[in-house]
Amino acid sequence: MRPRTKAKASENPSASAKVAIARLVEPSQPDIDDDAEDRQRVGVQSLGRAFAILEEIARHREGVGLADLSKLVGLHNSTTFHLAKTMVSLGYIRREKDSKRYRVGRPLFALAASALDEIEMVNVATPALEDLSRETGESSHFAVRMGDAVVVIARTSGPGAFHLTDRVGVLRPAHCTALGKVILASLRQDQLERFLARVELKPSTAHTITESPALLREIAEIRRSGIAYDDGEFNLEVRCVAVPVKDFTGQIIGALGISGPIWRLSNQVMQSRAKTVQAASNRLSAAFGSGA
Repeated sequence: MRPRTKAKASENPSASAKVAIARLVEPSQPDIDDDAEDRQRVGVQSLGRAFAILEEIARHREGVGLADLSKLVGLHNSTTFHLAKTMVSLGYIRREKDSKRYRVGRPLFALAASALDEIEMVNVATPALEDLSRETGESSHFAVRMGDAVVVIARTSGPGAFHLTDRVGVLRPAHCTALGKVILASLRQDQLERFLARVELKPSTAHTITESPALLREIAEIRRSGIAYDDGEFNLEVRCVAVPVKDFTGQIIGALGISGPIWRLSNQVMQSRAKTVQAASNRLSAAFGSGA
């Protein structure tokens, strides 16, 4: 009778052993959060490399070739080439056909010019805002359109107490602020209708206009009078009055206004202050080259 031979554990593993071995052999599945973090890291790294390339190209007014550019940014030629190729396709850099050198593209100059325009607008508007705050005793603001909202790009505080502390750069909804309603009134009727079709008129206070017909009636009155009011529509404790500012082409480029607490800026006072705000707007428009 042939003696039985013992089977080795490795030749006939148990079910639990198989699972353990599989876990050791098979690569672990990445967590979805790990994937997101990896993509974010790669994205940030690529963005940093792209800006490094852009900065080096900007430093070389005569242009720079691929090999030199790769050495300057510390990247492999192929990595530099693919990143540069993407920026060329977007127009932010250009590659000369003959020399193959990279130079800064025109869209960058346009972006710089836009930023410079805004800086210049702030420089021109600030003295007018300071004068307006001294004359009215209230906070003064200059805002421009940003998408479907408005952004305050310059502000000054008046000499009195209890002033708003909104910082420059803050976004405000257009439908419930005096500054915003001035901007809405400057839109063509078809632009205004598209705005109303895509934007929800969310209430900020109980006084906020949330129905399109009511807002359209108010905008029609603003177009007629050239003055917009906010009677606690964005902040129950604050009233505002604003008027349009024009440039040398006669186009409305922004809104100038004042704001103050309701106990100091009553409806009667607000209407009387409107003349002062309008005079300041005329001076500011003249500074921007408007003859109107």
